[in-house]
Amino acid sequence: MSRVLMIGAGGVATVAAFKIAQNADVFTEFMIASRRKEKCDAIVKAIEEKGILSPLTPNHSPLKIQTAQVDADDVEQLKALFSSYKPDLVINLALPYQDLTIMEACLACGCSYLDTANYEPKDEAHFEYSWQWAYRERFEQAGLTAILGCGFDPGVTSIYTAYAAKHHFKEIQYLDIVDCNAGDHHKAFATNFNPEINIREITQKGLYWEDGKWVETEPLEIHKSLTYPNIGPRDSYLLHHEEIESLVINYPTIRRARFWMTFGQQYLKHLEVIQNIGMSRIDEVVYEAELADTSLTAHLSPLTSNKVKVKIVPLQFLKAVLPNPQDLGENYEGETSIGCRIRGIGKDGKEHTYYVYNNCSHRAAYEETGMQGVSYTTGVPAMIGALMFCKGLWKKPGVHNVEEFDPDPFMDELNKQGLPWHEIHDGDLEL
Repeated sequence: MSRVLMIGAGGVATVAAFKIAQNADVFTEFMIASRRKEKCDAIVKAIEEKGILSPLTPNHSPLKIQTAQVDADDVEQLKALFSSYKPDLVINLALPYQDLTIMEACLACGCSYLDTANYEPKDEAHFEYSWQWAYRERFEQAGLTAILGCGFDPGVTSIYTAYAAKHHFKEIQYLDIVDCNAGDHHKAFATNFNPEINIREITQKGLYWEDGKWVETEPLEIHKSLTYPNIGPRDSYLLHHEEIESLVINYPTIRRARFWMTFGQQYLKHLEVIQNIGMSRIDEVVYEAELADTSLTAHLSPLTSNKVKVKIVPLQFLKAVLPNPQDLGENYEGETSIGCRIRGIGKDGKEHTYYVYNNCSHRAAYEETGMQGVSYTTGVPAMIGALMFCKGLWKKPGVHNVEEFDPDPFMDELNKQGLPWHEIHDGDLEL
């Protein structure tokens, strides 16, 4: 028996909910909560329309799903919901801004915790694990488990690294995480997940680890063409990404660790314009707007202005007018390719290279869950992490990144749950 509560109702949460419903032999009770309950209800309806909630066998009860409204910025609201539902595990698929409030509520109510992205403050485009690692002692003392970064990157890429260290290497010396989206959604410009989080991430300065220290670069300064399986060469850009922060600690033999992501020239052109005209700003600006409802000022003097001054964050306004990532799947073609390219000293004492990766079809992801491949590659690992916890395989008091757990059962589930992985031994890493 296991009871899980998921916070969030976007594309990633939709995929995770579908996969939880497909694994009702482990997940017996499930709640979806978000700021807008109708979005949670829509996920349940989509699952019902696929027939997934029918009993798996004549003697097996279908998964029970409830929905609820909650403001994840409000610790007291979260505590009230957790105290009422009493989940074994809270799956945080909300915004990274809300990690700490959800962790606080979990501690108060005796719930374990899992997320896919580390905390970042709303008023600063900066993310690192220090805020969440500060909760280690409190989770240990409470006997609760917190699993950090259980998406694909971070998440699967960290587990790939742990698997390589366990089975193939005595020393991992060079690690390059490579993320290619070779899909086409037929939009002039759109982001594959929350536009606000996505644009904040890729407009930051780059950061990588080399020879025991962090090296900072200008945004998208370093780039090169890399060849991806079944896709071919794509321009790949060095970014700062959070999993490197924990991997270089847990694998101290790493001499250099970098993260690369592909971007097309059309995407980069739009991004440059967005930055140049100030639409990527995350500070508030004052805007004088006409009142849409003039009845609000009907009782005032005719000389009173029908305008009102409002504060808006340009990037949040941009998010409101860009395509919703949840709506991209229907016309999305192509696939993603994400993996780890590793060089180091093998178990035999000789130098080896190792490339482990997954390719995910946007079309296949949409046909199964109604969401595109980027949501799929994050939502499936989130479910598998919850599965690991509920089976008792990943249950250890404290706050842990995913590479601190046994990678083998997780790797087995990737093959079963729709994200099969492939290996290339002693090939050309291009890096």
